[in-house]
Amino acid sequence: MLKVEDLCYEYESGFKLKNINFEVKGGESIGIIGENGSGKTTLVKNLIGLLRPKSGKILLNGEDTSKMSVAEIARTIGFVFQNPDNQIFASTVKEEVSFGPQNLKMDNIEEIVEDVLKKTDLFKYKDSHPFKLSGGEKQRLALASILVMNPKILILDEPTSGLDLRNARKLIGIVKNLQREGRTLILISHDMKLVSDLCERIILMKSGEIIADGGIKEIFNDSNLLEKTRLDLPEIAKLSKILEFGIVFDPEELYRKWRASND
Repeated sequence: MLKVEDLCYEYESGFKLKNINFEVKGGESIGIIGENGSGKTTLVKNLIGLLRPKSGKILLNGEDTSKMSVAEIARTIGFVFQNPDNQIFASTVKEEVSFGPQNLKMDNIEEIVEDVLKKTDLFKYKDSHPFKLSGGEKQRLALASILVMNPKILILDEPTSGLDLRNARKLIGIVKNLQREGRTLILISHDMKLVSDLCERIILMKSGEIIADGGIKEIFNDSNLLEKTRLDLPEIAKLSKILEFGIVFDPEELYRKWRASND
């Protein structure tokens, strides 16, 4: 669905993305991780057209995005900001979610908006002002305003940052349902527990470059790589390594391995 070839980008400050290459297949769940300043957000801004590569190219379903407007890219790639206040602007929740489909001149807008509001548990707030919502509800509203346009690729930037446990779990549940529907997910996060919950593949960045790209267990099992990038494993994965069971993210799987080792 998405192919990045020799992508380079440079800010006036001197920070560069250098020779970025990777592909995204339909239905994949990918975590883009790395320290602050590693280039994650700059990369994503290039993917969605807010920044344009200085060299190299990005192919979306085989088409060069340099020939596409931001709006055209948004039909396929939906981006949910880390701070929903930077995304929300309408007077009611329903108006917010309706804005994108109206601009795209989609059919059956009323029906689609209602369905998305129900999926994100916001239908009861449809006539409320967005800024009366809680932080978790605003984050779900930002997600709903993107989902309603049915993008095939969904990019989430630190989606649970600042959320309490209840709202974080609710948002994660919604995202997992989208994954079961076959939606392609790209997640930017410093929360390795969230990454382990949602992603099967990791793209690890440092100083504007991709230094590793592989399965999540493969990346998280490389102690030298984790030390080099100052990344910390989820607690359950730390415990599973101490017990010499390899990398395990699921508590039930860890329990089964422990029981088997003691039989």
